[in-house]
Parts: sequence; structure tokens; C-alpha cells
Amino acid sequence: MTDIIHLLPDAVANQIAAGEVVQRPASAVKELLENAIDAGADKIQLVVKDAGKALIQVIDNGCGMSVTDARMCFERHATSKVKKAEDLFAIRTMGFRGEAMASIAAIAQVEMKTRRHEDEIGSCLTIEGAQVINQEPVATTAGTQIAVKNLFFNTPARRNFLRSNPVEMRHIIDEFQRVALAHPHVFFTLDHDSVEIFNLPKGNLKQRIVHLFGKNYNERLVPVEEETTIINLKGYIGKPAFAKKTRGEQFFFVNNRFIKDPYLNHAVASAFFDLLPEDSYPLYVLFIEIDPSKVDVNVHPTKTEIKYLDEKSIYAILKSAVKRSIGRYNIAPSLDFDQETGFNGMITQKAVEDIVPPTINFNPSFNPFGTSQKTSEKEIPFLRNQHSKPSIENWGSLYEISTMPAVEQTSFYTESEDLTTQNKHYMQVHNRYIVSQIKSGLMVIDQQLAHERILYDRFLRHLDDRKGASQQSLFPQTVTLSANDFELVKSLLDDIRSLGFDVREFGTNTLVIEGIPVDLGGSSFNETQLFEQLIEGFKNSQQTLKLSKRDGLARSLAKNSGIKAGLALAQSEMNTLIDELFACKVPNFTASGKTIVQTITLAELDKKFDKN
Repeated sequence: MTDIIHLLPDAVANQIAAGEVVQRPASAVKELLENAIDAGADKIQLVVKDAGKALIQVIDNGCGMSVTDARMCFERHATSKVKKAEDLFAIRTMGFRGEAMASIAAIAQVEMKTRRHEDEIGSCLTIEGAQVINQEPVATTAGTQIAVKNLFFNTPARRNFLRSNPVEMRHIIDEFQRVALAHPHVFFTLDHDSVEIFNLPKGNLKQRIVHLFGKNYNERLVPVEEETTIINLKGYIGKPAFAKKTRGEQFFFVNNRFIKDPYLNHAVASAFFDLLPEDSYPLYVLFIEIDPSKVDVNVHPTKTEIKYLDEKSIYAILKSAVKRSIGRYNIAPSLDFDQETGFNGMITQKAVEDIVPPTINFNPSFNPFGTSQKTSEKEIPFLRNQHSKPSIENWGSLYEISTMPAVEQTSFYTESEDLTTQNKHYMQVHNRYIVSQIKSGLMVIDQQLAHERILYDRFLRHLDDRKGASQQSLFPQTVTLSANDFELVKSLLDDIRSLGFDVREFGTNTLVIEGIPVDLGGSSFNETQLFEQLIEGFKNSQQTLKLSKRDGLARSLAKNSGIKAGLALAQSEMNTLIDELFACKVPNFTASGKTIVQTITLAELDKKFDKN
């Protein structure tokens, strides 16, 4: 019997290693940027084409390499940073395993030009699928230029698993932002398909955060700083008022290395306890400086996971420092960057008394089933529906007391009573619930959830037939998004317009909103805020529920634009709301499975009063 165990060829071994190190274009971007940082560069340019699938180019002004080093850097486990095992516990650089360049070269076509500052001539190296095609002298600027072309060209199965360009580009932006945040003293640029996405001048951490996420972040930041014998902590947290529904703006760095650590995330979240709703997440960019011998960074191929010797103490210090910064912000008005002092005192008590509260006009004789009159859209603008007529088709489902947990279910029907709104009177309880007497007892409807259900069904129809009407704004609004959110919006523009938004691109990371869905007309919406909430809600639904694009958009817009608890409704408005609710296929539950309608039977009431 012949031997069956053999050594893998180097090319195959490198392709296997590439599967761990280079999972997508963003992985190659991360490795190349970190190498440029380790080379001492203070100017780094990143150029990508076709979301990194066609080209990833990094140009730096770092130390450069000699002819021999240029060739050696593509060998597996070739490194200048580790000579013995003990060195793994004194790591202060980004890369150290010597796998990145070999892994990238194994699955791409790579051209590298490099020259040391003290040399007059540089070296140009061409590699394709781990095979060196050519190496020759070349005249080039000091530093290193690496062009990675046609990623996964020789592993088509891996290339087929890549996502759409907008998705891959968002991953690239994520990696770029992490490196840029960790090194605010370095000048960075990012260009995608000849369009400049970022131009980040050298500065301090706060300036870098503002340049990355937008000038409005200047007013959202609260500094954090703590020095102990265990760790030194510095950075910024966001004010509670600006918390978001997604975790996208949460960054931890240990010795300038971006890490993912749920344990430390929990420490920050616990510091915000009772200040934020359960489903909201604060912004933070926090840097922990710790003795490298107290941590192990060599626990994961991507080096984003770290083990600590004394993680409980780090947790306590982090929680305490963040809590103290929140307290200082709450106590000291000088730290409230959101306050515009130029307007202090301009609103007097007299002015408050002169303010006239808004009123709702309605027709008290409105009857949705009458043939002799029709309600004007202006009377109940936020409940109007041009695409469906009131229906009592699903009224019977109201009286099936059910605990259905599913997201989408068909209604069950029982023997129904006469439930038309003709001569029907509804009562609002605390401007939150609509209550009506029925033969079996009481019917209670959550007005906010009911309207969300109505709008969700309506928006789904718009996305299906692409006919969502838009109401033009008198004054178009501009909205500036983070680069990541802007890429997301570009991938959703067709669906967003189908909902009824009239929106177009307007410069770098900026959009102009010229109209909002006509279904929302007549309500007091801030177009910019509504649009930002739509995107934030969509991101949240994608992260937590993995919904389709259309379902995520419909849910997000319905939730953010529906009437809220606390809004007083006229009798005609309650009638219309309930009519439209029971015209829905599933009136009992929201799209996420929350109960909209509850019934309280006479037997249950009798039991409360000990009448049984």
C-alpha cells in the first residue's frame, strides 16, 4: 500500500491561507493599509475600482523596500516584526504574521513598485497567482505602490460568493474608517471609480471623527479620558440624544488596533443604562492603551479579537470612565455642544403664551359607507388612502382572541357582529388606544400600531407596482450622510423613489429631497429627519431580521411615519383609521408580530368585579 500523506504545493497552501486572510476585497484593503501604516507613511492613498473587484491600489510614502525585501515580502510567513515566539507578546505593529502579501498574491494579479528614500532607483515586481512573472529596476517615488487587480481571478467559486458592488464598497469603507480613526496624524484619501469619497487631512481624533462622519458630529461628542496603572483610556462618546438604532458607529481600539469585543461593548452600554431605550446604541470611539504583554492579539487570522489577562478590571474602569463623562456632560452646560447660546432667552413667557396650538379640522357628519358625501382628503390627511376603499371584509377577525406570534399570518374568521362604523362611537384613552363597546365586551386598538399596519401594506403595494406618488416640497432639503450610508442609499434609490420620495444625488455623500410620499402629506414631517430615520430603520431591520430590501424599507418607513401615541384623534379620524385597518389582510398584527387589537369580554370584566 502506497503512502497517502503528502505536502501541499506552495500555491495551493497560499490559496487555502487566503481563504482565512482575504475573504473579500475589504480584507485586502485592510492588510494593505496596515502595511502602509507599519512602513511609517504619513500620506496614504486608496484607489478602488468596481468595489475592489477590478482594482485595489494603495500608494504610500513610507520607508519603501530594497530589491531583496520586495521579493521576500511575498513569501509565506516572511516578516520583519517577529523573530522568536516571545515577540508575539510585544507586538506594537499592525501586521506580523507574514501571511497577507502571500495570500493576496495567491488569488490576484499584483504589481508592486517600491523604493527606499536613500536609494536612487526602485524595484517593480509583477506576480500572478503566486507566480513571479517579472522583477526589474524602475524609476519611482519613495515609498510603495501596490496594485491588486482581478481579485479571485483564479478561484471563480470564491468570486461568485462576493456580494453586489454597493455591499462590497460598504465593507471597504468600514475598513478604511477603522484605520483612519486609529491614525488621525496620517493624511488619507479614498477614490472609488474616479470619484473621491474621502479626503482626510492630518488632525486630532475629534477632527478625524467629524471629517469621517459629518460636520454635525462636532456637537455630538463628549470626551472620555482616564489613566490608571492597568490601562490608559481616551476617546469620545456620543450624547444620549443622538443614539441610533444600529451599532455601526461603535469603535474600540487596543494599542491602536481595531477590535471587536462584546464584553467591552457591554461595559459601555451599562454606563448608558436608563439613559437610552433598549434598542438604541450610543456612538463611541475609544482607545485603550495597555502593556502588550498583558494581551494576546494572536487569536484570530483577522486580528480583531484579543484576550486580556485582567478583563474584569478593564470592564470596571471602562464603565466608570464613560459614566463619569456622561455625568459631566449632564451637569456642566459648557459641555453641551448642541446648545446655540446666540438664541438663549429669545423665547419669553409672553411668546409662549401667544403660541396658538394646531387644530384638526374634520367633518362631524362623516360616514365612510354613505353614498351622498365624501370626506375631503384635507380633513384627515395623514390617514388618506387613494388606493383602497374602506372594507369590512376582515372585521370578523377582530374577535378571534389569538396569541399568533408569526410575522405574517392570514386572519381567522368567527361569526361576526355588525361592526360598520355607521352610528358607531369610539373613545380615545390617553390618546393612545381606541376603545369601543361590542356585544361580547370591549374592543381596544393601539392607534400607533394600527397606523403602522396600514402604512406597511400601502408601502408594499407601492414597491410592487412602482407607483408611489410624491408630494413636492416647497423648499427642497439637503441631507448629508456618512459615506457608508450614502453607498447604501445609492443601492436603494429605485425602491426609495417607488415609495414616493423624490430624491437625487447632489455632490459627495449628499442628497436633495424634493418630495416625500403623498401618503404622508399634511403631517408635520422634517424631510431630512424622516429620510435619516428611514435609512437607520432599514439598517436595523437588515442586521436583526435579515429582511429583504423591500420589506425592510416598508417596515422602516411605516414605523417612522405612522401616527404616534399621544396624538388626539377626532371621531371621523378614528373611524377612518379602523376602516383602513380592517381593509388590511392581517389587521390583528403588525408586520413584526405585535398585537394591534385586544378584546376584553364581559366575563373577564365580571371576574374583575367578583361577579362570577
